[in-house]
Amino acid sequence: MLETLAARAEDAGLNAAAPREQRWIDGWLVRYSPGKAKRARCINAVADGRLPLDERLALAAAVYRDAGLPMFVRITPFTRPATLDAELAARGWARIDDTRVMVAPELDPAWRTDAAAAAPEGFTWNILDSAAFAATVGALRASPMEQREAHAKRLAGAPVPHTALALLREVDGAVLACGQVAVEAGFAGLYDVFTAPEARGQGHAARLCRRLLGLAMGQGATVGYLQVEADNTPARTIYGRLGFADAFAYHYRQAPEA
Repeated sequence: MLETLAARAEDAGLNAAAPREQRWIDGWLVRYSPGKAKRARCINAVADGRLPLDERLALAAAVYRDAGLPMFVRITPFTRPATLDAELAARGWARIDDTRVMVAPELDPAWRTDAAAAAPEGFTWNILDSAAFAATVGALRASPMEQREAHAKRLAGAPVPHTALALLREVDGAVLACGQVAVEAGFAGLYDVFTAPEARGQGHAARLCRRLLGLAMGQGATVGYLQVEADNTPARTIYGRLGFADAFAYHYRQAPEA
């Protein structure tokens, strides 16, 4: 059961993060969006190819060189061929960004109520379009303007619709937390959940996630998934309390010249 959910979560995640800047190279889904998220600017080796590995790497390297981006390969339990990680390591590719995909097999029906509830006293919820959300989360992260613009462009053209929210403090309009959810075929993916440093430890992230997942349930979602860095213990603790558990791990291989 968990293996099936993990595979479907991987498919949903690939779809939700799809940028316009992508092409196929012999079984590799090569993405080259200039945004912050590596999942939108990396190689996903999703099928066995026919060309020798070095030839495929050379073809992909040309894409990243033309785009002015470093070259990464995302390694998951579904990567083909299964030996790719070891072959890249033998060629001197560094392993970086250990990440976990977490899955909640059942969403809590009570979250539907959370989705309709008013914000706590002194706070307000704002629904954001793709441009406003990219600007909001980019400001919280202090991301370069180029990354914010690329994020907005990717969200605007995404094949899977996203719903984005921000929790604001009424007295000064400060954004305390924001995030978004993408819903496809019953799977709700949480993305870009971020709490302002000065507002952490106050329950805002959990409140935001419950509301986003409740909204997703209204769109037919029954299963939740998300991606989080393996060493982000505070976030993983929050997600665990919401019923999420590790489904699989992935990491990236970084080309030596990167």
